[in-house]
Amino acid sequence: MNEFDPTTILPDALLERFRELAAAHDRENTFPHDDLAELRAIGYTAILVPRELGGGGLGLVEASILQQRLAAAAPATALSVNMHLIWTGVAKVLADRGIDSLRFVQQGAAAGEVFAFGISEAGNDLVLFGSDTDAAPRPDGSYAFTGTKIFTSLAPVWTQLGLHGLDTTSPDGPKLVYAFVPRSDAVVTRDDWDTLGMRGTQSRTTELHGAVAPVDRIVRRVHPGPTPDPIVYGIFSVFELLLASVYTGIARRALDLAVETAHRRSSKKTGRAYSQDPDIRWRIADMAMAYDALPPQLAALCLAVDDRTPPDERWFSYMSGVKHRAVSMAKQVVDDAMLVAGGSSYFTRSELSRLYRDVLAGLFHPSDPESAHGTVATAWLGPIED
Repeated sequence: MNEFDPTTILPDALLERFRELAAAHDRENTFPHDDLAELRAIGYTAILVPRELGGGGLGLVEASILQQRLAAAAPATALSVNMHLIWTGVAKVLADRGIDSLRFVQQGAAAGEVFAFGISEAGNDLVLFGSDTDAAPRPDGSYAFTGTKIFTSLAPVWTQLGLHGLDTTSPDGPKLVYAFVPRSDAVVTRDDWDTLGMRGTQSRTTELHGAVAPVDRIVRRVHPGPTPDPIVYGIFSVFELLLASVYTGIARRALDLAVETAHRRSSKKTGRAYSQDPDIRWRIADMAMAYDALPPQLAALCLAVDDRTPPDERWFSYMSGVKHRAVSMAKQVVDDAMLVAGGSSYFTRSELSRLYRDVLAGLFHPSDPESAHGTVATAWLGPIED
């Protein structure tokens, strides 16, 4: 098997254009339309779609590497595209296990559709295990969704919104319903994305006013609460792995910038380059050791999903743990990179200044630190006794 070369899909020249535009999108609080257009043109939004359906035929291992590379150039572009790739990734996970209920996602991605991730709700710490959105069944088998979703990345451009809601009226209920709704008058996107970082994602609030998911877009109906259902396994695994990939990519860029700075700057006291200063060398070594641990972890976990390795009882702790480690590591690496760069990194014109703000968004994605620690504690200690 030939070794995968991410530069053939995301060449340096393309990423440099994205990097130059990222500063403007951050400053002006705008969506990177040009980035997305170029990514769609090269088939990036279909990298996880099988070749026989018109996609790139890649697995999560390759997608993780590509997302790390894209995030190192334009974090907000990578994070927004991530939400589309999550659905194509879930479609792949299900299809690999003989479930074709998301085939329309694969076909749509190959045809140019953009899928957004509509799971997050304000104050809903149940995340995949519950929903405050009402899913009302209709006589023809379709569902009408009413509620509010937050952090809906790709807000200006998505064509289909993958979401969940709670059906409390069906005889076999309550059931969590996973489905996809198209843009319509029943979907209102607030223009409320004015944030500290990751501004280019335009992850705006989405109001659903009876938005209808047709019967052929009803993907899954499952019991609320923890469940081994493949849809939950797929979403949780792909979400955490690709999210961790984005923040690992940010860390790599910060580390590279620190190394460049250490070679470029010199001490007035000694006349030597900062790269020869023992304290700077120790700091960069510490950054590198923290960073170096993540890509192999991501590769191993992505490979387990690609190879259809049956999940064990600690699988969810692996997923939440790698996301938590990636975000914590990236934040610390960016902090240290700013110390290496000195006061110039404090100015908003500095790329490190933007990375410093962008990396903070990782703290708010599921699994948050409390949830991750709770999941891992349960895996090692068992559940809390009543």
